[in-house]
Amino acid sequence: MSTTQFDVIVIGGGPGGYVAAIRAGQLGLKVAVVEAAQLGGICLNWGCIPTKALLRASEINHMLHNLGEFGFAADNVRFDFAKVVKRSRNVSAQLSAGVAHLLKKHKVTVINGFGRLAGTAGGQRKVSVSVDGKETATLTAPSVVVATGARARVLPGLEPDGKLVWSYREAMVPTELPRSLLVIGSGAIGVEFASFYRNMGAEVTIVEVADRILPVEDAEISAFARKALEKQGMKILTGAKLGAIRKGDNAVTIDVTVGGKTQQVTVERVISAVGIVGNVENIGLEGTAIEVDRTHIKVDPYCRTGEKGVYAIGDIAGAPWLAHKASHEGVMVAEQIAGRSVHPINPLNIPGCTYCRPQVASVGMTEEKAKAAGHKLRVGRFPFIGNGKAIAMGEPEGMVKTIFDDATGELLGAHMIGPEVTEMIQGYVIARTGELTDAELKETIFPHPTISETMHEAVLAAYDGALHI
Repeated sequence: MSTTQFDVIVIGGGPGGYVAAIRAGQLGLKVAVVEAAQLGGICLNWGCIPTKALLRASEINHMLHNLGEFGFAADNVRFDFAKVVKRSRNVSAQLSAGVAHLLKKHKVTVINGFGRLAGTAGGQRKVSVSVDGKETATLTAPSVVVATGARARVLPGLEPDGKLVWSYREAMVPTELPRSLLVIGSGAIGVEFASFYRNMGAEVTIVEVADRILPVEDAEISAFARKALEKQGMKILTGAKLGAIRKGDNAVTIDVTVGGKTQQVTVERVISAVGIVGNVENIGLEGTAIEVDRTHIKVDPYCRTGEKGVYAIGDIAGAPWLAHKASHEGVMVAEQIAGRSVHPINPLNIPGCTYCRPQVASVGMTEEKAKAAGHKLRVGRFPFIGNGKAIAMGEPEGMVKTIFDDATGELLGAHMIGPEVTEMIQGYVIARTGELTDAELKETIFPHPTISETMHEAVLAAYDGALHI
């Protein structure tokens, strides 16, 4: 390399790293991104984006098989599973190329290789770059952003083997549709894969150690989601414990214990979706003041680590493990480095989304947590069956739940399940970010007919003023 001195070095080109680099470049800083794999990281290449392409295909398949109520008929509906998978890969490839173009546009130097902290020199942070274990460059900058992301957690005995047991990677590029599968874990990743494969025609069983699926969501929404998924034909086992695992030539049998009773579940494939582990190994943390807690780098509200000049963002910096959180942190850190005034991120203003059918979205506190925090509550609920647009669309299954502080009118939390709620949750996020109260939300005029009207009705319902139920 001809240039090794930069203002900022970003280790990792995922949704946190590449956004930090773009913003730093916009602010006139000289930036390098070190990426060992593909630009866009796990999210763009093996997570958020390709799964949405797969889910879109499965939604189309479901719709084609349920056209009767709209007056249509489609005979001999079939799909080419290889093309479904190929399209998802093409979508990721297109967007990864787009990231490369954006980095070039903002004069960011992209360096292929594995980056690691390598001490200091003359007050500058050093980052070594290696390819296949051989050092190819040493870069220096006063500021380094660690954005190395995370990987799937592996359960002993359920290590991905490329055939019978899958992680998210194998689950996204199968050569054929399995007739049956077991999904271990019912967080967003597990439920999205369960939804995709069920909508494509596979028999699906979900196993969850917690007492309910989607355990980070409001309990009422979790219960609604379970009923909806079971109505689609999924089998759901909660409060479950995994026992012996036996692999055959083309099937896996697992002992699952629920309520003291053990049953054997035999499926063609198993998807393990039991959380993630931060990529903290071999990135030069040894000998620094950087602290690691359960595979994640400890940071302050401004994403600063214990080592001066070193920041950590995204999944490596801990929960919530969301791409939009990583990107926002990337902007905040870039602006700090450029000398701008910034505000720390409020975790309660970060929306969470699950793209199953029906979709789930939320922001702020659950009802349980709001009560535990000592708030006296006003809770509003509005079902989609009371919304004209939802009925016209043929998707009346869903509800919106709002939680307000009775004394101040603060919107403490909002929880939604139904069609396109992942697109609508941002309305409540803006309300929380802008510190709006029930007064402003009641006076907001929502367009008619839209499913977003359910949001207004759920606010009114908290104050006994819902109009259409």
